[in-house]
Amino acid sequence: MSTQAFDTAPTNSVSQQEGTLQPAYWSGVFAMTLCVFALIASEFMPVSLLTLIATDLRVTEGLAGYGIAISGALAVLTSLSISKLAGGIDRKTLLLMLTALMSVSGLIVGLATNYTMYMVGRALIGVVVGGFWSMSAAVAMRLVPADNVPKALAIFNGGNALAVVVAAPLGSYLGGIIGWRGAFFCLVPVALVAMAWQWVSLPSMKASPQASTGNVFTLLKSPLVLLGMLAVGIFFMGQFALFTYVRPFLENVTGVDVPMLSSMLLMLGIAGLIGTVLIGGVIKKDIYRPLVVIPLLMAATALALIVFGESVGLTFVLLGLWGLVATAAPVGWWAWLAKSVPKNAEVGGGLMVAVIQLSIAIGSTIGGILFDVGGYQTTFTASAVMLFIASVMALLTSRTARSSI
Repeated sequence: MSTQAFDTAPTNSVSQQEGTLQPAYWSGVFAMTLCVFALIASEFMPVSLLTLIATDLRVTEGLAGYGIAISGALAVLTSLSISKLAGGIDRKTLLLMLTALMSVSGLIVGLATNYTMYMVGRALIGVVVGGFWSMSAAVAMRLVPADNVPKALAIFNGGNALAVVVAAPLGSYLGGIIGWRGAFFCLVPVALVAMAWQWVSLPSMKASPQASTGNVFTLLKSPLVLLGMLAVGIFFMGQFALFTYVRPFLENVTGVDVPMLSSMLLMLGIAGLIGTVLIGGVIKKDIYRPLVVIPLLMAATALALIVFGESVGLTFVLLGLWGLVATAAPVGWWAWLAKSVPKNAEVGGGLMVAVIQLSIAIGSTIGGILFDVGGYQTTFTASAVMLFIASVMALLTSRTARSSI
């Protein structure tokens, strides 16, 4: 079945020739990366500050933790509607507005005098997460020539990986010195610097007709997009079914103390940062092979952790492999989106953000239920099964793409 009706066909030779003449705004790419860093750090900062937040606002830690849940929920809603709501607004202006909103969110959370005010601030960061990531692939295609889009997306995700590495320990450190409010206030100037950098480095990016009129669910009529989104969703379900429960596994099975636990988690983050650097060159040569192989490696790692989880040394190595490939995979899928729906990258980006956010929630929930009922072995086995299915779905996506050319 041809996918041309849904603008999922690869760009033609004319557009490819135009892409080679397109100027590269690498300063804009790095400005976006700084924005990603501030955004992800803002989103997950409460993880290391829940006790302090709960005590100060006089709520339970569970209620304080809903500040992360509400940001995820708003990210889904925003990702599905941002293109239509934004209409014909220049995408540079929209990005600046979202970055400004991130600063406002940090201020509201830092100044929160009650739980409601805190949750409003957290809801705003969810809007920014959904809006920003929905446009990331489309913006990358505007900033660099077609051949460099995977590299630009890898740089974007480098900011993501760096934030994951430093957000929790930095939040914990700052919370102990200047309090949890001060930790959130520290992110505000970073967001303002990112906004100023975007102002001077991003070109004007007029909204495409598809961006304001496209329906995210219409894209699912394309077999290529449907299979790809299923592969993405199952991949993230499998990843977070295991990853969410790494800490209790390390504490109760591997038996590590707090310093070793911190070292392992830091190593996992650093490996992820390395993975985002390396994946750009790999997917430039063949975008589908890593999308098939990475889930298989992660499935094997999940099963190996069951067998060798009591060994500190082997667990350290296995988690390093997990971090290296798991963080690289989203770069590949965003590059796939840019290649598969070049004329609907913004609408498709909204769909992918919604799929990812929902899959993370479902995967972590399934993992938690299985962890409580059957222990880590059941959870890790289920993760391996889902990741294997994700690999099969990626292979089917690859075959569909080849048959439509």
